Order: sequence, then C-alpha cells, then structure tokens
Amino acid sequence: MSQTASSNQNNALELFDKLIQLLSGMYVSQAIYVAAKLGVADLLKDGAKSSDDLAKSTEVDAQFLYRLLRALATVNIFIEVGDRYFELTPLAICLQKDAPGSMRSMALAMGEDWNWQCLGNLFNAIKTGVPAFEHQFGMSMFDYFVEHPELGRNYYEAMTHHSAIINDAILDAYDFSSISKLVDVAGGYGTLLAAILKANPNLTGILFDLPTVIERAKKTDYLQKEELTGRYQLVGGDFFKSVPGGGDTYILKSTIHNWDDNRANQILQNCYHAMPTNGKLLVIDPVVPPGNERYFSVKLMDLQMLIGTNGGRERTADEFQKLFTEAGFHLTKIISTKSSCSIIEGVKI
Repeated sequence: MSQTASSNQNNALELFDKLIQLLSGMYVSQAIYVAAKLGVADLLKDGAKSSDDLAKSTEVDAQFLYRLLRALATVNIFIEVGDRYFELTPLAICLQKDAPGSMRSMALAMGEDWNWQCLGNLFNAIKTGVPAFEHQFGMSMFDYFVEHPELGRNYYEAMTHHSAIINDAILDAYDFSSISKLVDVAGGYGTLLAAILKANPNLTGILFDLPTVIERAKKTDYLQKEELTGRYQLVGGDFFKSVPGGGDTYILKSTIHNWDDNRANQILQNCYHAMPTNGKLLVIDPVVPPGNERYFSVKLMDLQMLIGTNGGRERTADEFQKLFTEAGFHLTKIISTKSSCSIIEGVKI
C-alpha cells in the first residue's frame, strides 16, 4: 500500500471513529438515565461496590448492570477499580439525589419515554414544521403534564434543580442592589427569587406563576427562610392575561424561550403594562452566538425546544433585539454569565 493510500485510510478511520462517537450519544444519554433511575450513585456514596451487590440492591440483572456500568465508566461516569467493582467519579456524584448541584432529576427527565418519542419524531418535525411533541401526543407539553401530573412533577423538579445550579452565575454577573421590588414572572418554586433576596437585604419581591405551581412553591423550603420573612408575596395567575404590578424590575428566567415570537411578545407586553416608565426587564435565556465553533450545547438545546415546545426557540442577539423593540423595550445590554444563560436587559420607554 502506498503512503498516500495508507494516509487516506487512516483519515477515513479517524473520521469514522469521530462520527461513531457522535452517533453513540443516544446510548450514553439513556445509560445515564437508567443509572440515575436505579439510584446507583447513591448506593456508592460510602465507597466501591461490586456490580453483583448493586444488582441485588436494585433488583436487576447483574450481568446486564455490569455491562451498563462498564460502558458508563468509559465516559467518566463511575470508574471500575477492580474486577466488577465500581466507585464514584465527580460526574457520577452529580447523579446523587441530594448532592449539591444534583443533575439526577434532569437525567430522569431527559431519559423518560415521552422525550425519546419526541426525539424519534425529529425528522417529521423538520419536514412539516409541526413540533414533535404536538404531533406525537396531540397537545402541548404543558397540557400533557396536566394530564400526567407525576411526569410533570419530575420535569418541574428537573427545571428547579437546573435553575438552582445557575443562580450563582446570575448573581455573580448582575448587580441587583439598586432594585426596590422584583417581580419574578414564571418563577417556579422561587429558587432564583430566594437567592436574590438573600443576597440583597433591602429588596422585596413577588413570585408569580400558575396557581398550581404557587401551591407547590408553598410546600418547598426555598423561600421559607427566616431572613426572607415578610419580604415577598406569592401570586398565582396566567402571564398571558396579566402579571402583578408594583415592581420596578421584572425578571423572566428560562421562560421566553418556551414560546414563539407572538406569545413571547404577549408576555413581554403584559410586563410592560405592569411596570413604571424606565422600569427594567431582565430576560435570562441562552443567546445563540454566530459561527460554528463555540456554545455547541446552546444550539443542541435549541433542537430540544424544537421538538418539545410549540414554537419555542433559543434566540440570537438580533432576535432578542427585535422581540424587545416590538414589546416597547429598549434593549440596553446582554450580559454573559458563567452558565449557558445570558442576562438580556431592557428598559421600558
């Protein structure tokens, strides 16, 4: 074989290996889901255990579990330290239920059957422009969770944990000290509002979300802190109809990207009408950058919005500019954070 032919063959093999790794991502994702659902990371919190012992604790097939853990060890989730003995890695610790920054609920949400059915419908979504979730289930994701409350609780728990992880990045990137009253629109269980209130003792706030979400928020401990007593209100409602007045700053985290431009505009206009002139609007979402090299995850997250929402999308800076202008806001700046999200700041004019 000539040197040129040998070089071409090596290049072909290298490209083959790289593409196979990318195509194998679905196996990694589902394997993480299974390990999270079985609670393997929690079973290893006190040290290494054999796959046989883990199989007994989880009531699964020992040989199959070994093969699963062996595969996950190749991507640094668990490590095989002896013959069929496994222990935790930093990534595996993130799959523990109560670990700081736990991603277990996110792994469960991404691995559930409803999400995989939608992902399998991606081709049809691209071809027809009909969101995969709507095509697969005949309704929006949020309506589906109303009909399947257990799946909804799992999903919202995942979103809450994800929210809590990036709160520190938001607080590091933005100065909230000049705000008097903050309205957290679609603020879920209040993880972000609680963090902002705790860091800014002179600030008060309103947590606004659907009545069912507010009822669940009352049962969590995010806002039930002594230093926050009397500094916030919980208000239930529909942001497509109105949002509470009285705030000088309105914040929407991981909310606007769930909706198409028309419905996003409706939400922003309701904020506009509720706030005073020169009031601030803070939208916290990923911003899609130009080019091909960076922020790979943001553009993949946009595919999740494509299959899972009815018109939701990750937006570029220009698309946020257009959205703000149409709702009556002047976009003043976009602030990057250490997380995948940016803070898009606007002022009512």
